[in-house]
Amino acid sequence: MILTPFSGSTRTDMKQIATHSNSASVAYFSMDVAIDSGIPTYSGGLGILAGDMLRSAADLGVPLVAVTLAHRKGYFDQRLDGQGNQSESPSKWSPESRLDLLEPRVTISIEDREVRVRAWQYGFRGIAGHGVPLLFLDTDMEENDPRDRVLTDHLYGGDDHYRLCQEVVLGFGGVAMLRALGHSSVHVFHMNEGHSALITLALLEEQSGSEAAHSISENEIETVRRQCVFTTHTPVPAGHDRFQTSLVHQVLGEARAATLSQMGVMNGELNMTELALRLSGFVNGVSMRHGEVSRNLFPGYDVGAITNGVHAAAWTSAPFCALYDRALPEWRRDNCYLRYAIGIPIAEIRQAHTQAKKDLLQQVKWLTGTQLDEKVFTLGFARRATSYKRADLLFTDLERLKAIARRVGPFQLVYAGKAHPRDEAGKAIIRRIFEAAAALANEVRVVYLENYDMALGKLICSGVDIWLNTPLRPQEASGTSGMKAALNGVPSLSVLDGWWIEGHIEGATGWSIGDGGGTENDSAAEALSLYEKLEQVILPLFYNQPDDYAKVMRAAIAMNGSFFNTQRMISQYIRNAYTCASGNGAQPLT
Repeated sequence: MILTPFSGSTRTDMKQIATHSNSASVAYFSMDVAIDSGIPTYSGGLGILAGDMLRSAADLGVPLVAVTLAHRKGYFDQRLDGQGNQSESPSKWSPESRLDLLEPRVTISIEDREVRVRAWQYGFRGIAGHGVPLLFLDTDMEENDPRDRVLTDHLYGGDDHYRLCQEVVLGFGGVAMLRALGHSSVHVFHMNEGHSALITLALLEEQSGSEAAHSISENEIETVRRQCVFTTHTPVPAGHDRFQTSLVHQVLGEARAATLSQMGVMNGELNMTELALRLSGFVNGVSMRHGEVSRNLFPGYDVGAITNGVHAAAWTSAPFCALYDRALPEWRRDNCYLRYAIGIPIAEIRQAHTQAKKDLLQQVKWLTGTQLDEKVFTLGFARRATSYKRADLLFTDLERLKAIARRVGPFQLVYAGKAHPRDEAGKAIIRRIFEAAAALANEVRVVYLENYDMALGKLICSGVDIWLNTPLRPQEASGTSGMKAALNGVPSLSVLDGWWIEGHIEGATGWSIGDGGGTENDSAAEALSLYEKLEQVILPLFYNQPDDYAKVMRAAIAMNGSFFNTQRMISQYIRNAYTCASGNGAQPLT
């Protein structure tokens, strides 16, 4: 295989990081974090974002410590049969083989049982040597009840009871572990999505010195609010964690349930996003559009926006890394230098892309036995397989696709993506893509690569000729896959939603599907727009004016790669969130 590993840290690095980690002033909590394909503690964009943020924090020397769960059985390994039927198996890994075990043990309460928690540490090492530690909380200890030993096994698995218990481990266990490790200088707690919202309750208990029910004062709430930053990623109501009141009483206990009721965040159910909103001094969505959507979802709260980014060096293919190292030697230290890619000769852009495409197609052949043509225009789509991402929109009219290939020029498609084990609609989309691939076999070649992970995603993002993205508006909070593609000179063909509203310049950084107006979620109109752009603009440009197509590739690097990165994103968090957590940005306005 030729999969490129993601850079990490040695055990020696991690021990050095541990000796300096007590100076952290920001604690970053995320239910999943992506390090590399060998540590399967991520499912999609949320975890990828978290890992990229920690890499850039290390690069920039940000005094930060991160907390997640061990997820010993990972998300899952995906297998697809000849008809596209997905089956799953645990994606087991061993923290003992990759991480360092830390000495402290802390005790938390779940259903009135004492649960012991330990932590493993991974260290992100930045380009100048700064370390950012990531703590993996683990309950798989002999002294725990068998029910509790498995709480840190599965990422996004189990029922509501399992999920709430996991969130207790992350929130209460995370705060307790930070204190046990001596992180006395932490003054900002950043919640990456509502899964970690119970840290607010843990901090409230620190203020009172007890979990016993008492009258929570506005002063105590304000003290916690000054410490908390909350990033919401979900633009639809159904995507936010909610737990029935009876379950909250059962898992958290009467005293904590009473506190939540008093604060007005538990009326028939506990909404973790509402809890985080109520007790955060700064709240943001992950694109400008998502900020607008979130303000409509949660009226009465001031929700800002900091658009996501990706870690540039991690997601840039080896051929483009070599090119940038020659032409823009400061680009790793300062991603803004990618702006000057606009001056790189297009022949060098094309040469780097040709090698990245060869690497992808070699991997496709190794995985599937299918040899795709290096000279044929190649579209890529690699996302989590779920309904709102509409991976099958391209196949709305198979006869139209065949006609385009015959009249204008051939094209081929590379797909990848997992459906959640309980997402039957997502699994059905994969099957429909397999059906379309069979129907198109003589005119348009389609491959679907199973077990999508970070390494495979990097190959696809860098090796295709265009990145396809077809979400239902406005359900794409941000999206980051197109940002990774842009770093590799791959323009996007995308619905105007999420980050693409900000990154799209028609014909310069890529092309839009639709115009962003009209009726939302009009799949027929958007499919028609997709076909028209492909037939009338993109394929003719690729085959008849290759230099002009290469100029679009170059502009995608200069305009999008230089901005949509986690260096810029973290700088915005420092200026607007971490230094302003003591403000009233997320207080109810009423």
